[in-house]
Amino acid sequence: MSDEENIEATKAPLMEHLIELRRRLMWALLAVFLAFIVCFWFAKPIYNLLLWPYRLAAGTDAPIELIYTAPQEFFFTQVKLALFGAIFIAFPVIAAQIYMFVAPGLYRSERQAFLPFLVATPVLFLLGAALVYFVAMPLAMTFFLSMQQTGDAQVQIHLTAKVSEYLSLIMTLIIGFGICFQLPVLLTLLGRAGLITSESLKKYRRHAILGVFVVAAVLTPPDPVSQIALALPTVLLYELSIYAVRLAEKKHAASAATAAKPAGKPA
Repeated sequence: MSDEENIEATKAPLMEHLIELRRRLMWALLAVFLAFIVCFWFAKPIYNLLLWPYRLAAGTDAPIELIYTAPQEFFFTQVKLALFGAIFIAFPVIAAQIYMFVAPGLYRSERQAFLPFLVATPVLFLLGAALVYFVAMPLAMTFFLSMQQTGDAQVQIHLTAKVSEYLSLIMTLIIGFGICFQLPVLLTLLGRAGLITSESLKKYRRHAILGVFVVAAVLTPPDPVSQIALALPTVLLYELSIYAVRLAEKKHAASAATAAKPAGKPA
């Protein structure tokens, strides 16, 4: 069969895949759009909820005052917050659409292996976001507020944060922690693909720890509190990844041994 005949033979399946991809994208975008409308409607209460770490650091009785210095700043801050929240809320729908698109091309064993990672990804991201909200952000705000100058009678220096900059700070931390918390998923997938082994992860543990602290320094604000708050859990997740890759290797070895067993002689 010539190249032109091969192209003609695959044209129809390709169009079917493109139509299916478009349908899945439309459902995902619809979910993001609906979630965006809801989040934008409740943008102010959501923003006030995100101020809880600031309130915890400043004191529950202390008044919290933020400013915006351009007429459109708070509006675009709410749009940014709504979009971030929409992607966050719609992620299960997006992940389901991705799975439904790729699942027909996978064997049953591959689908069973893929599902745990699909579930683990949002769970680990939520754990990272919770660590930011309850630990890292309060510690970071305590550190920043400690730099205020209040004892001098002539010179008073107080923190009056901008609404956009506070949102950017907490969003940066949530995204940074959420990405770093995907480390077990990424390394386990690489282990299942045979690209890395548990022994290689052990061998390069020191290099990995150094890399974790470098990444933490890049992804977090320039304060040691948030950097350490990101680096230490990521190091623990790296150790967990070694264990997960080892389990994947044992499971793969057991499956290979079962497949290699000769069939019994017929009666």
